[in-house]
Amino acid sequence: MLRFLTAGESHGPTLTAIVEGLPAGLPLTEEEVNHQLRRRQAGYGRSERQQIEHDQVIFLGGVAKGKTTGGPLALQIQNRAAVQTREAAPVTIPRPGHADLAGALKYGFDDLRLVWERASARETAVRVAVGAIARRLLAEFGVRLGSYVIGIGAVSATIPACPEEELWGLAETSDVHCPDPVAAEAMRQHIEEVRQRGDSLGGVFVVSATGVPPGLGSYTHWDRRMDARLAGAVISIPAIKGVEIGPAFENARRMGTQVHDEIWIEHGRLMRPTNRAGGLEGGVTNGQPIIVRAAMKPIPTTARPLRSVDLTTREPATPPYQRADVCAVPAAAIVGEAMVAWVLADAFLEKTGGDSLSEIRAHWEAWQRNE
Repeated sequence: MLRFLTAGESHGPTLTAIVEGLPAGLPLTEEEVNHQLRRRQAGYGRSERQQIEHDQVIFLGGVAKGKTTGGPLALQIQNRAAVQTREAAPVTIPRPGHADLAGALKYGFDDLRLVWERASARETAVRVAVGAIARRLLAEFGVRLGSYVIGIGAVSATIPACPEEELWGLAETSDVHCPDPVAAEAMRQHIEEVRQRGDSLGGVFVVSATGVPPGLGSYTHWDRRMDARLAGAVISIPAIKGVEIGPAFENARRMGTQVHDEIWIEHGRLMRPTNRAGGLEGGVTNGQPIIVRAAMKPIPTTARPLRSVDLTTREPATPPYQRADVCAVPAAAIVGEAMVAWVLADAFLEKTGGDSLSEIRAHWEAWQRNE
C-alpha cells in the first residue's frame, strides 16, 4: 500500500524522497515534519555537522492547501554541508566498520567516496521526514509513537515501571534521550571520557507505539508477519546490528510459564496483565503496546584510527578521518521511530483500505464496531 524511495548523497546538494500510496485528504504541514527533523539532530555526542545543518523539508508535490492529494508526495531536504565530492581526489583506503570495502567490491569502484556518500547515515534525515508523514496518518486513528535510550556503552538505565507515554516524556527532557536522570548523567560522562580517548560508543534504544489496534500483519506468510517487517525496517538503519520484539533475549533465558502473557476478562473485555510479547503474537498485533529494542554498534569513524590497507598500493595505511559523532544513539532512536511508524502505517492501510482519509475512517469505524 505504501512505499518510498530516497535519493541523494551525504555531501550532495539535497536529499529527496518520493512517497507513494498516501490517501487524499490527510492534513499535513512542513512544520510537523521539521519538528521530527529537529529531534533527530539533537543529542549529546553529535558531531559539528549538526551545528551546520538546519534540516527543513520542502514539499515539491503531493500536498495542496495543507492536505495530501492522493498522488505521489515529493519532498526535499537541502544539505548545507554540500561539497563537490565528485571532483575530489579518489579515496582508496577503506575505513574499518564502514561499507567502504564491501561496497567497492560489489560495484567495482576505485574511489571509495562513491560508497560512503550514499551509505552514510545522513540519509536517515529523509527517512525521518517520511516517517513523520506516516506518524501523522497514524495519529488520525489514535496511534502514538515514542522512544527512549536504555544504554550507552557500559552505562545502563533503570527504566521506571510506568506507561510508555510517560517514558517518552522523560526521555524528551534528556539530551541523551534517557528517562533515567542518574543514568543520563553517567552516559554524558562516559561519552566525554570516550571522546577524549578518540573513540566512539554505541548503545540500545527502545521504540514503542501505543493505541495500535489488534489485527495488523498476518501469520499466513513469512513476509507479512509484523515482527519480521518491524525488525527488517529497524535493522536497515545504519549501525543497527540487533533488534528484538519485547524482552526477547531475556525471555529466552526463562521458562514458558514465566514468559507468555496470560489472558483475562475484565469488564467484558479481553485483557493481558503483562506484555512480554512486545505487542505481537504470531506476527499479528494483539492490541498491546508495540515494543521494539535495537542495538547500535559504536560509530565506526574514530579519531584514533584502526589499521587498514591502501587498495591501490596494497600497503598498510591509515584511513582518512572526517568529523563524526562520538555517540549517535539518541538520534538513532528518532530514526527508529520513523521506521516503526512507516511499517505500522503500511499495515494499517492494508487492513483498512481506501483512497481518501474519509473513506479510511469509515472503514476504521466499521472495523471497530465489529471487534
